[in-house]
Amino acid sequence: MPRGTAISAVATHPAEAAQAAHTANAATEAASVRARFVQTKGKIGAPMALTSYDLRDALSKLDRETRTKLDAHGFSVDRLVRLAATLGEGDAEARRDARNRVASARAPEPGEILEAPRRDDDALRVRGLEALRAGKLAFCVMAGGMATRMGGVVKALVEVDGGATFLDVRLRENERASERAGRPVPLWIMTSDATDGPIRAALRERRAPEHVRTFVQDLSLRLTETGELFVDASGRPSTYAPGHGDLPDALVRSGLLAEHVAAGGEDVWITNVDNLGATLDDALLGFFLASGKELMVEVTDKVEGDRGGIPVWASDRLQVLEEFRLPKTFDATTVRVFNTNTFLVRARALLEARIEWTFFEVEKKVDGKTAVQFERLLQELTRALGTVYVRVPRAGAESRFLPVKDPVELERRRPEIRAVVETRIA
Repeated sequence: MPRGTAISAVATHPAEAAQAAHTANAATEAASVRARFVQTKGKIGAPMALTSYDLRDALSKLDRETRTKLDAHGFSVDRLVRLAATLGEGDAEARRDARNRVASARAPEPGEILEAPRRDDDALRVRGLEALRAGKLAFCVMAGGMATRMGGVVKALVEVDGGATFLDVRLRENERASERAGRPVPLWIMTSDATDGPIRAALRERRAPEHVRTFVQDLSLRLTETGELFVDASGRPSTYAPGHGDLPDALVRSGLLAEHVAAGGEDVWITNVDNLGATLDDALLGFFLASGKELMVEVTDKVEGDRGGIPVWASDRLQVLEEFRLPKTFDATTVRVFNTNTFLVRARALLEARIEWTFFEVEKKVDGKTAVQFERLLQELTRALGTVYVRVPRAGAESRFLPVKDPVELERRRPEIRAVVETRIA
């Protein structure tokens, strides 16, 4: 989640679209949008003004090109109408703070965060390799988003090592894994509206094998602070990718996950395309299988300046929460590890999970104006699935955490990335 953005949360259930399609419910939601009250002048207790804006009606009048694109990317009219209605619930800052924070939280106990096994742990390595050779694993990398952090270039296509791009390194890694398995290891790449075309073109250019597949994350529309459609400088509705929490729904929508399960697949490894430290590790796969859990989260030690989701006990579950969701009295420094956004998950559990996603209200500056968008985070899987947490290294050739957020960080990390590529992938 970006730093310095105002964030609020609204929970929704996967079955919402079907339920909201009922006429009575739809009418209720439309009425709530027409009749909602909007805070004036941004002050708590200020007079309220009635607005007659009908978001559902505005969405029904979208041009065909925009509507077709949204439909292809899992867009839900009912969800956006419901989320927009919440924007009238009092002062924005107070609303976000009240929604985001859990009532109580406590740090994990000693022993609840386990140590990652050595890559040469024979027993676990053999168990993981057996699963790989039996076709149990698919590897999934997230390469979506808005393609804005690397100077407008799609991150997957940025050169990272000796002329090779992040995508090239992932393809090379998959080739080595497939050789080790003696069979193709499915490689799935989650793209977005902004990255899908360039990535698919690059895969065609490289003649990627058939087991390398893409699927596209959701697309949604930005709103004004009062819940109306936000338009950009050209006068068109402003679209955006709602976050890596789209992955489960998008993967199910693609059919890839069901296909994997039907073919005997049992596990999916998920990571960011730019974190080249998060490679397919046979011993770590064996460790996960031995745990008997539905989900494994890789965490790593914090260093100064690190901020991100941390494992805490909340609502009777050890789950990953961003710091902005913690009680103000909770000292986040007492938890010395944080989420690397790398997960191993049982495929059937992911396919059948009914996750009550939280959509976080985020303010963005677009063309010099304030826009509101709703995003979700993949780490909310930890709220729904039985989870084991494993502490992985972040330094040197053994590092499993080498994220690259921008060109400056890429230059700083090149030596570490090269060491990882040379020892594990080349």
